[in-house]
Amino acid sequence: MSRPFQPRRNAPLDASRCAILIIDVQDGIFNAAAETERPYFHRTARDTVIPNIARLIRAGRAAEAEIVYTVIESLTADGRDRSIDYKETGFHVPRGSAQAKVVAALAPADDDIVLPKTSSSLFNSTVFEYAMRNMGVDTIVVTGFLTDQCVDHTIRDGADRGFAMVCPQDACTTDTQGRHDAAIFAFKGYCRLTTTQDLVAELGGSSPLGSASSDAS
Repeated sequence: MSRPFQPRRNAPLDASRCAILIIDVQDGIFNAAAETERPYFHRTARDTVIPNIARLIRAGRAAEAEIVYTVIESLTADGRDRSIDYKETGFHVPRGSAQAKVVAALAPADDDIVLPKTSSSLFNSTVFEYAMRNMGVDTIVVTGFLTDQCVDHTIRDGADRGFAMVCPQDACTTDTQGRHDAAIFAFKGYCRLTTTQDLVAELGGSSPLGSASSDAS
């Protein structure tokens, strides 16, 4: 029987079925990115992305959405559990190290979920999908670092697994504006694109969909 298709990701957020996902906003990435070495990333993360994620977390908690963090962190001290890519690039955050801590401005609450990962997409190295299914979550708001790496990969994987993926474009960043824009253009078909302001309003129940949502159709 044929039914009209209505993209679920374009529906207003239902906080009871939504998770705010914060990808890799940790000391080992943000604090290690000296302003002189990665100026665009450091500036946009400090001045725009981290404050916007903080707004989304506050709105999400108030609406009783799930708040989930990933941090790049090996399960072992020597990183033998890492992906081949992480091993070959020498990317290793030892288990329990200070580099794996979420930045203080976005510190997790006691009942938030924090998942260590050693892959670009958390779907490939964590129990994220299992946990979301168990909690009845089917919509994921994706934020964090980096737009053209872990954010991109997570959005594509989530869409393939049947989640409604939502990306506030001003709550993620990478090393240049060009890379950020190119990533958004590449994955926009897998998610709803919007803004922090629109999502905060939606979570508060005071606004319809943001104007940027049509870009993902």
